[in-house]
Amino acid sequence: MRAILTPAACLAACLAAPAARAWEDIPDAYPQSVLYAKPVEVIPGVFSSIGATAPPTYENAGHNNNLSFIVTGDGVVVVNSGASYLLAKALHDEIKALTDQPVRLVINENGQGHAMLGNNYWIEQGVPILAHVEAAEEFADTMGQALQALQRYARENAEGTVPMLPTETFEDRKVIEMGEFTIEVLHLGPAHSPGDTQVWLPEQSLMIAGDIAFHERMPPIFEGTCTSCWIETWETKLVPLNPTYVIPGHGHPTNLAQVTRYTHDYLVHLRDQIGKHIAAGGDLAGAYYVDQEAYRHLDTFEELATKNAGVVFAEMEFE
Repeated sequence: MRAILTPAACLAACLAAPAARAWEDIPDAYPQSVLYAKPVEVIPGVFSSIGATAPPTYENAGHNNNLSFIVTGDGVVVVNSGASYLLAKALHDEIKALTDQPVRLVINENGQGHAMLGNNYWIEQGVPILAHVEAAEEFADTMGQALQALQRYARENAEGTVPMLPTETFEDRKVIEMGEFTIEVLHLGPAHSPGDTQVWLPEQSLMIAGDIAFHERMPPIFEGTCTSCWIETWETKLVPLNPTYVIPGHGHPTNLAQVTRYTHDYLVHLRDQIGKHIAAGGDLAGAYYVDQEAYRHLDTFEELATKNAGVVFAEMEFE
């Protein structure tokens, strides 16, 4: 049996972990598995396999988000199917090595490929898959492109992946009582992408936050993302829950203050910089160079900073 970190030791190690640069040569942390990293126990019963904080590559097999699971005492709830059939299977192998409890439910945190492309593995096992209705719609529109992208970078690691939609959807909130856990599946409001989903464990004060929250890599802002809405969702819906522990969509488990600093505060800063640029008569070309230096140390800064500025300029130009 492998050693399990205590919750305090795990959280301390996660908070102390140095941020690696998001280049494609970041080494695989778990080379004997298609998973990027072996699952760790964050608090009793809640585990997460932390993905690379880099873009999806052949080296990380597309495991660049967090794949979490809750061992409830009466079954296992998985959060995210993973970016492929083989990633889903690898996660299931880790679960079976830890517990005899069956996987009873998979929750997709959004409609992106790395949350849903492993759905067909779990459906093959007879496990229901839950997602927000908007996330399911997003995946229905994009799953063909997501599969093509997976096949390009993952090559043989894409084998077996057939895009499949979740089997169940919800709108605002679904409460699951299972074993020793009350699990609230929430859509707090508009944030990073359509149907962003948060898994809230109120008795443990832990949130598996998904892509509403970032802290080790720069948040990507997509065309169509409403950053003012994301800020409002954060302030009016997330902050009142006041989770003690946060497992973000990407990066190590942390706390609310840290994800606030690098998500909410980043969005506020970027909007402030773009607002000043627009007020001074600046154009799109100049918007790419607004000040984001305080966030340069974040992984994916080089890939995303200028893109984010351009997207926010387009959003705010006619606000």
